Amino acid sequence: MNQRPAASPAESIPDEIRVDVETLWRYHDMGHELRPCDVGIGLGSHDLGVAVIATRLFHEGLFPWIVFTGANAPTTVERFPRGEAVHYREYAMEQGVPADSILVELRATNTAQNLEYSRQLLAERRIPVRSVVIMSRPYQQRRAYATCRLMWPEVDVVCASNPLALDDYVRNIGDPRRVVEMLVGDTQRIEVYAERGFAIPQEMPDEVRAAYERLVAAGYTSRLI
Repeated sequence: MNQRPAASPAESIPDEIRVDVETLWRYHDMGHELRPCDVGIGLGSHDLGVAVIATRLFHEGLFPWIVFTGANAPTTVERFPRGEAVHYREYAMEQGVPADSILVELRATNTAQNLEYSRQLLAERRIPVRSVVIMSRPYQQRRAYATCRLMWPEVDVVCASNPLALDDYVRNIGDPRRVVEMLVGDTQRIEVYAERGFAIPQEMPDEVRAAYERLVAAGYTSRLI
């Protein structure tokens, strides 16, 4: 049996922060049960895994339409120079998703715009939407859910990500510090965005808050706002 090579220390979560990182990782996973919906929306990012899960769920019959939404950001322009949504679309088509089943939205630069512009695009195409599967990076699920519930309250929303374990995800991204800092940043945004009226409030258990604060104290702060 072939076995996955062990990650080198440079590709691994440091032992001294592992428990806290795992706590945040679990918190952002909404644990939704997947079910058929009217449309799947793939949120643009540096993570091609969004296109991977969108393609898989399309072929499994969970939705007849995919909207890929995303322009570029400083963290994605080098990897996806033609725009996040364009590269996602190209991947999906390479995997057999018909071109006429994919809509592309190329203006959005944040989660609220991802949802607002996707909603506009679907309305322009006169595609009725009562339920959506929102596909994102694993640590973006909770924020995407909270944003959608505020901006698009009439739809039933299910969140999904490419189902990788934390270590596999870190190995796939190739930069443990980046993953930890993104986790920390998204945890902060759960409360900050609710306070600013960008998302509905989400409960944050004490152990999650404590893990977040320890990681901030340890210097994982580049994605804080």
